[in-house]
Amino acid sequence: MKMGEVFVDMMGREVVVNYPPLRIVSLVPSQTELLYDLGLEEEVVGITKFCVHPESWFRYKTRVGGTKNVNIQRIEALQPDLIIANKEENTREQIEELAQMYPVWISEITDLSGAMEMIKGVGRVAGRIEQSIKMVDSILLKFNNLANENKYKRVAYFIWKNPWMCAGGDTFISDMISRLGWVNVFEGINRYPEVTLDALKGTGVDLILLSSEPYPFKQQHIDEIMQVMPHVQVMLVDGEMFSWYGSRLLHATGYFKLLMEQLNH
Repeated sequence: MKMGEVFVDMMGREVVVNYPPLRIVSLVPSQTELLYDLGLEEEVVGITKFCVHPESWFRYKTRVGGTKNVNIQRIEALQPDLIIANKEENTREQIEELAQMYPVWISEITDLSGAMEMIKGVGRVAGRIEQSIKMVDSILLKFNNLANENKYKRVAYFIWKNPWMCAGGDTFISDMISRLGWVNVFEGINRYPEVTLDALKGTGVDLILLSSEPYPFKQQHIDEIMQVMPHVQVMLVDGEMFSWYGSRLLHATGYFKLLMEQLNH
């Protein structure tokens, strides 16, 4: 028989869950992929339209809207006994509304250690604690073996255009940059500051990374930046590797090593 158990999420909230949960809705793409890799094929009944991994889930699991505008009625129809959300990626008002009806476990992640705490927390609340601990150990081993043999770089990481926006110092992206032995030129600014290319010239930046998400940067944007800063290195990067803080981290270090090789040659 399922029993109500109390879990504490990353916001310090107590969440009472009929444990183990058998009907889970995930409102966060990177955490949806995590649930898949923890073996919760049958338990996950709802995901967002941005939960593109795994592709099989994206094709046949019920989609409950976007991360910022979930369809409350569609979630109600699924009758979840656990909802997985995130402070930054979801809308506070909607999460508070859902929390009046269902157990909502909320993550808050700004660095690798927070991501490891989240993976173990999701493992606990979803009944996959052993699998989550093994995953955390594997991820940490990979990051510990990530040699900083690459050249020191002053980096700006763009996530948006019109206006241009970069990752600030309190973001998970910025923590990934630092783990590569680089420095985020906007580490002293929080969240995602708007910048101009002219202002960027004065930061001493020597490497500009253009993310594949949420804005789909292309070669034309490299060309646009190079016209203003011809001596700065500019490249397109896989945004999932820099910003997805779930099981995607198992693959991130391999990607980072290839990226460093590309830059150092």
